[in-house]
Amino acid sequence: MFMLSLQLLYFWNVMKLSKYPGCILAICLLFANIVATKAQDTWSLQRSVDYALANNIDIRQQSVQKRLAELTLHQSKMARIPTLNGSVNGSYASGRNVDPITNSFITTSYASYTGALSAGANIFNFFYQQNTIASNKYNYQAQDKLLEKARNDVAFNIATAFLQILLNTEQVHISEVQVKLTMDNLANTKKLVIAGSVPESNQADLEAQLATDSVTLVNAQNQVIQSTLQMKALLNLSFDQPYVPQIPDNIGEIPLPRLDEVDPEMVYSAANNNNPLIKADQLLIKSSERSYAAYRAQMYPTLSVSGQAYSGFATSAKNTEIVSIKNVSDETIGTVVTSTGTYNVTNKVYEYNTKSTTIPFKDQVSNNFKQTLGVSLNIPILNGWTYRTNAQKAKLNIESQKLTMEKDNQKLRQDIYTAHANAVSALQKYYAASRGVDASQKAYDFATKRFDLGLMNTIDYITTQSKLFNAQINKVSAQYDYIFKMKLLEFYRDQKIAL
Repeated sequence: MFMLSLQLLYFWNVMKLSKYPGCILAICLLFANIVATKAQDTWSLQRSVDYALANNIDIRQQSVQKRLAELTLHQSKMARIPTLNGSVNGSYASGRNVDPITNSFITTSYASYTGALSAGANIFNFFYQQNTIASNKYNYQAQDKLLEKARNDVAFNIATAFLQILLNTEQVHISEVQVKLTMDNLANTKKLVIAGSVPESNQADLEAQLATDSVTLVNAQNQVIQSTLQMKALLNLSFDQPYVPQIPDNIGEIPLPRLDEVDPEMVYSAANNNNPLIKADQLLIKSSERSYAAYRAQMYPTLSVSGQAYSGFATSAKNTEIVSIKNVSDETIGTVVTSTGTYNVTNKVYEYNTKSTTIPFKDQVSNNFKQTLGVSLNIPILNGWTYRTNAQKAKLNIESQKLTMEKDNQKLRQDIYTAHANAVSALQKYYAASRGVDASQKAYDFATKRFDLGLMNTIDYITTQSKLFNAQINKVSAQYDYIFKMKLLEFYRDQKIAL
């Protein structure tokens, strides 16, 4: 639709069709027919809101932030569970190395494998983990409120865009009526010119007015396209997919609260209890307070316990067994001197044939199995002032969050009072615009009778007709502006909106 509008305007400018009012009107009617042909179904406000809540990019981004906060909370809870880690290592060595089993130097090639299982647990850490969990819990709840705020904001923006489309569509209808009236007057004037009752300049004036009205109609149709594109962006809807709003039967019957029901102080009191941003600010303050307590806990000693089980296997660990006797010889180990003489003392020396085999895996694992158990007390003494600085930063963050909430409260109150003042002004403008339409309609009716009798020139008649047209546009704009202002106050009070 948007590209079609640009093409029509380009064709209009190139062909200089502004000189031919009939051509301009034909283009307008062709454009309107094309738009009507493409409209296959309609979108109610509720359907638009439901679609946006499921597809709007801002809501999906905030949903991701909520899930991230949920994961952080889950991880902080799991941190209370004792740690358990296992490791398996394998290596191959050659040359002169330390035997991993006997710790003696050997010169051979061997492969070794070790396995270990270690566990640890915090016994006492001055409630660091509990405060961290509480801080993450409040932050998760705050992200949930911010998601609710994003959903409410999108719903309100959808309603605003919906009203804007309705307003622009109504302006198109008024412009179409204006074009038709000018065409009827032009056709009647042409007959009078042919009959010689009025000068030909009257026809020229009406042709110029038809061109102006046709331009206004094209601009109004383009405003519908622009507001529809804005709606599609909010919906995250494909731009080539048609969007036609379901127009209420009577926009004036939309339920609106009375001004005394939306007193600014009363609305602020309700908003202060219901507004998700204020609730999120409160939760973030609690999260910052618990975070400060957690950082302070890091400055105190922590007590923990740890244990480890270890075993290993190496191909260098051998069992040696005797296969057979290789040789037997006598070895002199000393000399004995007696009264009868000197005798040599000998000893039998046996040489064996041996066989070496690697100690089985099961035996090595059993022989090398060892366990350790330890208790550790960690006392922070001097760590570059890190822990104390982190605690001071956390304390300042509490103050920052409180100022943020104060600022959001102040802005909320200001927005509500501004919205109420705008609503009062919009209602007065609507009443004034309504009186202006009544007066302009009467003036136009009298002018039409005088013009038909030849008692009013064309310029004055066109001026009267333009005043009526502008008054009608002003009334429609004022009506929609008042509806928007009242719905804004209703949104602040109830955190929901409906037409």
